[in-house]
Amino acid sequence: MVILVLTMVPGFSAAYGHSMFNSAESFLGGYRVQVATLPEFPQIGETSQILFRVTDGDFEEVDRFTLGARIFYNDQQIDAIPPESYEGGHVELDYTWQNSGNHLVRVDLYDMDGTSGILTYTFNMGTQSPFGYIFIIAITIGALSLGVVVTYIYFPERLKFKSKS
Repeated sequence: MVILVLTMVPGFSAAYGHSMFNSAESFLGGYRVQVATLPEFPQIGETSQILFRVTDGDFEEVDRFTLGARIFYNDQQIDAIPPESYEGGHVELDYTWQNSGNHLVRVDLYDMDGTSGILTYTFNMGTQSPFGYIFIIAITIGALSLGVVVTYIYFPERLKFKSKS
């Protein structure tokens, strides 16, 4: 039993969650910025979170950084998150999306070590699930098809038309 348990331990040493649909990452200037929304597909007019994570080239979280963001819709800037200094590698900001569809989020890192000027990372963020309507329609069609098949199998005598004699 001990040997079995010991052979299973390396299998549990690393765990990877799925990457969220509405997430991305980008490397620039020796730093990596990850961005995601929570929930994965934010609802229009409801408060959601934009999650940021900043790491160095070795994937170690940056202890202190200044981050700002600009949000674009149809090539027009619709909102901005002013630059602010953060401690630790994670930032969670509440945000309410007002428009349905694809948005561009430009994340700016200011005065990072080893760089001059502003590092700007560009991400696509969506506010509507592209699969939501497809899933609803597929489930509806499946349920209707099942109903037709069950009716045809269990109630065939009711489906036969009376012939005129």
